[in-house]
Amino acid sequence: MYEGVVQDLIDELGRLPGVGPKGAQRMAFHLLQADAADVRRLADVLVEVKAKARFCSVCFNVSEDEQCRICRDPRRDPALLCVVEEYKDVVAIERTREFKGRYHVLGGAISPIDGIGPDQLRMRELMTRLADGTVTEVILATDPNLEGEATATFVTRMLKDLDLTVTRLASGLPVGGDLEYADEVTLGRAFAGRRSAR
Repeated sequence: MYEGVVQDLIDELGRLPGVGPKGAQRMAFHLLQADAADVRRLADVLVEVKAKARFCSVCFNVSEDEQCRICRDPRRDPALLCVVEEYKDVVAIERTREFKGRYHVLGGAISPIDGIGPDQLRMRELMTRLADGTVTEVILATDPNLEGEATATFVTRMLKDLDLTVTRLASGLPVGGDLEYADEVTLGRAFAGRRSAR
């Protein structure tokens, strides 16, 4: 245990996802040794991101505007809708340059053990987007793990009575992995070889 503000900094850094006690301590001491201008720049960016970043009113991706750049892009195919769990998944798929449609970010995956059910996700908003008939194919790009599979199965059942093609990303992604960590080639092949979810 350290004194005062140093321990407060370690505690706050330790609350970040993926940062354990040792990592928080290393970051805290790095910041203590860093130039004051660098620390100020980091603090300014943290304050600015909280003030300016928001979620797209259409797809719920991270944006600085009412709508994200993907939803505003007229070259994107409005008939293709890729459903992902998190914002980071949009970035992973965009890196492949394979997908030319639009996205819908659910905001997580069904996980009863964590108390996350369909009502905690953006399922209603997804159904609203599909109501006008513009979308003809829904691509389920949830993580290939237990929660992602449960989410994809739930969405597939929700969409079964709609006149839509529902597909799921093909094999090539490791079971139990996260889309965020897949390399571009693997994710690109999985996207190109997607299969029907029904």
